[in-house]
Amino acid sequence: MNNAQQVVLVTGASSGIGEATAQRLLTAGYRVYGTSRRISKHTQRPFPMLELDVTSDESVATAVNTLLSREGRIDILINNAGFGVAPAGAEESSIAQAHALFDTNFMGIVRMTRAVVPHMRKQGQGRIINIGSILGVVPMPYVALYAASKHAVEGYSEALDHELRTRGIRVSVIEPAYTRTQFEANNLEADAKLSEYSDIRDRLARVVRQAMSTADTPDVVAEVVLKAAQASRPRLRYTAGKTAGQLQFMRRFAPAGVLDAGIRKTLQLDRKV
Repeated sequence: MNNAQQVVLVTGASSGIGEATAQRLLTAGYRVYGTSRRISKHTQRPFPMLELDVTSDESVATAVNTLLSREGRIDILINNAGFGVAPAGAEESSIAQAHALFDTNFMGIVRMTRAVVPHMRKQGQGRIINIGSILGVVPMPYVALYAASKHAVEGYSEALDHELRTRGIRVSVIEPAYTRTQFEANNLEADAKLSEYSDIRDRLARVVRQAMSTADTPDVVAEVVLKAAQASRPRLRYTAGKTAGQLQFMRRFAPAGVLDAGIRKTLQLDRKV
């Protein structure tokens, strides 16, 4: 099929990586639909938007059925919707906050996948592209829950690709590092803060601000998504950006102690408080 015949659904497309990805695929000739939990009547985009909350089974079913009623098919699903928690100790997030993070970042992907796979199976082809994170491969301290949610995406994507490829459906996961969007600014604060972590939280906030000043733009990630969408033999994993590539390389080839020391030095973890 040529691009103009393929229908794409991008979750979390109101800003950041999702919006850049939807725009890039539209430019490449795909028929693109974006989604957002709230559709603003005052914001016009070159692609139609559907209202979707990935934490709601009913909302997922409604959005997918609306798209199918309009287009009759869905060829590419890009699971991008997600959020993070600002750097903090793992024990500074309540169980409720941990549940909420996984409900969006991981279970949201599961809900969307379950909704679209039956239709892709009937078509005999399809692509599912999950926006993960290099933190799902190289976990960093003080973002333990976010890293865990993205690690879950990695495992789910790999298992799913094995299951579905004989049915003409391929699954890939994209692994960006820091990306210049509003994602970090919109991070939730840990909801069970402890005074013991106040100094490290302040220090990490400065480290993150510095990293964001030189981070990749969302267009870098969007180009990698397009590459995965168009590949005749798609890979399971694609890193996006120089930093993600370096971390992936170190994970594969550097001694574990070298990677460990590099992470601690970058985050200034061994500095005296």
